[in-house]
Amino acid sequence: MTKTVALLDYGSGNLRSAQRAVERVGARVIVTNDPREVLAADGLLVPGVGAYAACMEGLKKVNGPRLIGERLAGGRPVLGICVGMQVLFETGVEHGITTAGCGEWPGTVEKLQTKVLPHMGWNTIENTAGSKMFEGIDEAARFYFVHSYGVRNWEFLGDDLTTPPQVLWAAQDSDRFVAAVENGPLWATQFHPEKSGDAGAQLLRNWVDSL
Repeated sequence: MTKTVALLDYGSGNLRSAQRAVERVGARVIVTNDPREVLAADGLLVPGVGAYAACMEGLKKVNGPRLIGERLAGGRPVLGICVGMQVLFETGVEHGITTAGCGEWPGTVEKLQTKVLPHMGWNTIENTAGSKMFEGIDEAARFYFVHSYGVRNWEFLGDDLTTPPQVLWAAQDSDRFVAAVENGPLWATQFHPEKSGDAGAQLLRNWVDSL
């Protein structure tokens, strides 16, 4: 049976690029912010480009944080991409302004400490072995990034978790940042899988197959 993916339309992100990429790996995609469709779909894809605060404002207008939380409370898969990953953390700090995020993970999105910003282009991901998200993808594969902010410190969630999140990192200059997180039904990538060629397509295929 073909899986249905709701692509959350909240005024941020290249929706068509993401839609085509997910359709190419075999899912039916609905571009929507209708709560009934968002909650009923097999998977929810949360895109995002631009400023953290603007994305959170758009998300709130369509009750995005509540819908994401409801899906996860029921073990329903969610995938965040780029700023769609960043807003899953507790806070974002840009230009001296602190904005509350969805709070699914502790941590702060902040400016990268690299020589050149934005960090734009192809980069590898560290320690992908054992990841369902990166299954079937060569460990030397490169993914496409374009961002100036990221999570530079992962705040441990505690030792009472049955299955702790798998946190995957990337590096630029001497700085490291969270490149992807696999946490039960909640997956997220700082990079753009829809712009990452065959490796990105395999990652999206892995997600769709997990729905």
